[in-house]
Amino acid sequence: GDKLRSALASMGKWTIEIIRRSDTAKGFQILPRRWVVERTFAWLGRCRRLAKDWEKSIASSTAWTLIASIRMLTRRTARHYQA
Repeated sequence: GDKLRSALASMGKWTIEIIRRSDTAKGFQILPRRWVVERTFAWLGRCRRLAKDWEKSIASSTAWTLIASIRMLTRRTARHYQA
């Protein structure tokens, strides 16, 4: 929506494409690149703090999402560089 567009405008040039399933599709159908977003949300959902929407401000929610991402990145990096 408009809020998302205005928030992203201050962070650089972004293109948002909403992928919807066809109304005529029957059964399972792979949607392009949607799995990337769903996978990332699943990874972040493992953080107990982010499992529920308890934050009162967007800044706090953004900060905890950043902390969860950093934690995930450092754990994966450490896994590959253990001596």
